[in-house]
Amino acid sequence: MPSIYQPTMQNGGSQQQRQQEAQSTQSDGRTYEQLKRECLQNKKLFCDPDFPATESSLFYSQKPPIPFEWKRPGEFQKEPKFIVGGATRTDICQGDLGDCWLLAAIASLTLNEKTLARVVPPDQNFDVDYAGIFHFQFWQHNEWMDVIIDDRLPTFRNRLVFVHSIEMNEFWSALLEKAYAKLNGSYEALKGGSTLEAMEDFTGGVGEMYETKNAPANLFQIIDKALKRGSMLGCSIDITSSAESEAQTASGLVKGHAYSITGLEEVNYRGRKVKLIRVRNPWGQVEWNGPWSDNSSEWKMIDAQERKRLTQVSLDDGEFWMEFEDFKANYDKIEICNLTPDSLDDDTLHKWEVTVFNGSWIRGSTAGGCRNYIDTFWTNPQFKLSLLEKDDDHDQSTFIIALLQKNRRKLRKLGQDLQTVGFAIYEASKHEDHLTKDFFRYNPSKARSNTYINLRELSQRFRLPPGDYIVVPTTFEPHKEADFLLRIFSEKKTESLEMGNTISADLPEPPPPPSVKQETEEEKGLRRLFQQISGQKMAISARDLQNVLDGVLSRRKEIKYKGLPLHTCHSIIDLMDTNNTGQIEFPEFTIFWEKVKRWIGLFLMFDTDRSGTMSSYEMRLALKEAGMQLNNKIIQLIGLRFADEEYQITFDEYLACIVRLENMFRIFQALDKRQTGEISLNVAQFLALTMNA
Repeated sequence: MPSIYQPTMQNGGSQQQRQQEAQSTQSDGRTYEQLKRECLQNKKLFCDPDFPATESSLFYSQKPPIPFEWKRPGEFQKEPKFIVGGATRTDICQGDLGDCWLLAAIASLTLNEKTLARVVPPDQNFDVDYAGIFHFQFWQHNEWMDVIIDDRLPTFRNRLVFVHSIEMNEFWSALLEKAYAKLNGSYEALKGGSTLEAMEDFTGGVGEMYETKNAPANLFQIIDKALKRGSMLGCSIDITSSAESEAQTASGLVKGHAYSITGLEEVNYRGRKVKLIRVRNPWGQVEWNGPWSDNSSEWKMIDAQERKRLTQVSLDDGEFWMEFEDFKANYDKIEICNLTPDSLDDDTLHKWEVTVFNGSWIRGSTAGGCRNYIDTFWTNPQFKLSLLEKDDDHDQSTFIIALLQKNRRKLRKLGQDLQTVGFAIYEASKHEDHLTKDFFRYNPSKARSNTYINLRELSQRFRLPPGDYIVVPTTFEPHKEADFLLRIFSEKKTESLEMGNTISADLPEPPPPPSVKQETEEEKGLRRLFQQISGQKMAISARDLQNVLDGVLSRRKEIKYKGLPLHTCHSIIDLMDTNNTGQIEFPEFTIFWEKVKRWIGLFLMFDTDRSGTMSSYEMRLALKEAGMQLNNKIIQLIGLRFADEEYQITFDEYLACIVRLENMFRIFQALDKRQTGEISLNVAQFLALTMNA
C-alpha cells in the first residue's frame, strides 16, 4: 500500500552524528544481542532464517555459474579473524560480482574511523564468545538498521567467491558485503550501482556530484576539504556503450568502473608545486601507468622522505597516485557524500535543519509525471517550504533538496528498476491547500533539478530569497509508481509541510422535495417509474432501487453506465433513509435524484474528452466541487479502488465512490458532536459503521 506522508523535523547535523539507535531487521524482531546470547546458551552456531544459505540468496534471475558451497570461515581457513591490523582500504578486493561501486564506498569508509565503527561494530570476532553471528548497521530511508547475518559465505574450492581481503584470514569485508546483500534481497541485487548510494547508506549523509570537465576552478580545494571532513569520495570514467563497460585503457584505467579517492597531496617537483591525487581500484590490481604511477621516474625527483611517505613500494594493490590535471583529463565524475550538508566551497560550518517526508507516486492518483504532462503534473505530491531567514553572508536562503527512491534494489527481482526522477520548485500561491492545473499552466518554476535521472538519490543545492515555495517531486513520465523520501536541508530556520493534507466536507442539507403540483415533467416521469416498481406503498428496497437507477441512467447517452452493484444501492439507502425503514420513499428518492443530477454535471465537467469516463487524476477536483476535500492518502486509495487499468473512472464507479464518501462523512459528523475532528469507537461500532458505509 502507498505510504502515508509523515514529516519529521530533525535539527543539527547528520543522522550519523546523532547516533540514532539502530532497528533490528530480523523478521522475528529479535536483536543481535538476544540471538547471540541464545546461540551461546544452546551451544549452536547461528543460522539466519531470513537470509538462508541457498541459491535464492545468491541470484534471482539465474542459477549460480559454478557450484558454490556455503562455508563458515573456520571451515576453510585456519585461525580466521574479523579484522587484522585494523580495517583498511587494502582489505577490499573485488570478487566475481559487479559491485565495484559498493567496494569503492567501503574503501572510502575505512578512511573515517568514527563512521567505520558505526557501520562495522568493532566488538566482533572469531575467538571469544564466537557464535557464528555478526551484525552491521546501514542507514535506510532515514532510519539506521541493524542487519544480522550468519557467517556462512559463498565459496568455490575453499576460496571466497565475492569480496575478500588481501589477508586471507580476514573476513570483515566479506561479511559486510553479505549483510548489504541481505539488506537488498540477494547478492545479484548488488550488480551495478552508484558509489554515492552505498556512501549514503553508510552515513545517512547527503551526496553531491561534480563533472570534472565542468567542475569549479577550486575543485582541488573542494576535494581536500571533503577528505578532511571525513566525507566519502568516489570517481568514475563514463562509457558511451555497454561494450565499453570495464574496458581497460592504454593508461591502465578502467571505464565504467567505480574507484575511491583516498588522498590528496602537494609536492615540490623540479622547483614547482605539483598537485597529486590518490585513487584506488577495488579490484586490488590494475593501476594507472602514466606519470606518478608506481615506480615512475617522477618519484626520483622529489625529496626522499616525501617519496617514502607517499609511495606504495612496488606493491600492485590497486592504489596509485596521479597528477591532478591528468586525473581531471581522464575521469568524468566525482561523487562526494558529506556527513553534513555544509558546502565544500566555503570555510563556514553550519548547524543544519533537516525535514524528512515519506511519500509515494501511485498511478491513477499521484503519479503525474513531469511538467511536460501538464494534465497530470499537478496531481503529484506537493510540499510547501517556507524560507524564513536570509543567510548570514548574503540576502538569500540556502537549502538542499534530496529526493531518494526507496527499496528499488529489492524490487529488481520483480522486474522493477529505478525510475527517472526530478523535481521543480515554484513560488507558492497564498492560501491554497493543493495547487491545481491552472497554477502550473501559467506560473513558471523558480528552480528545478538540473536533470531527470535514474539514480537512487538526486540532490541539489539552491539559493532563493526568503518566502514560500512549493517543491514538486516527480517521475519523468506519468503513471510510474515508486515510494520516495524527500529530505530538505536548510542552513536557516524553515517550515515545511505536505500540501493537500486537508480532510473536510461541506455538505449542505438538500432542499425539501417539491409538492406534486410543482413537479417537472422529469419528476413526473420518475414518479411513474418509481410507482411501477414499488406499487402503492411508494417505497423501494435496494434491489428495487437498482432497477430504478438502471432504468433512468442507462438512457443518459453522455455517460458510460453499466449498472450499479447492489452494495452501492445499499449505501444509497443508508444515506437517504431518514426514518430507518431500510427502504426509501419517493420524497427521499427525489432528493437523491437532485444530488445525482448535480453529480452528473460535475462528472461531465471533468470528462474533458467526452469519452463518458473521467480521468482518475481529476477525481480530487470533482470531489472538491462536490464539497469533499481529501488528502493524498485517501485520493491514492480511491484511485486504486475505483480506476481501471487506463486510469479512467466510469460513472458507475464515480457514483459508488461519491455516495460512500458522503455517507462516511455524515456518519462521522453525527458522531463528532463536539466537532473536534476525532471520535472514539469500540470494535463493534467500528465494524458496524464500516459494514454499512
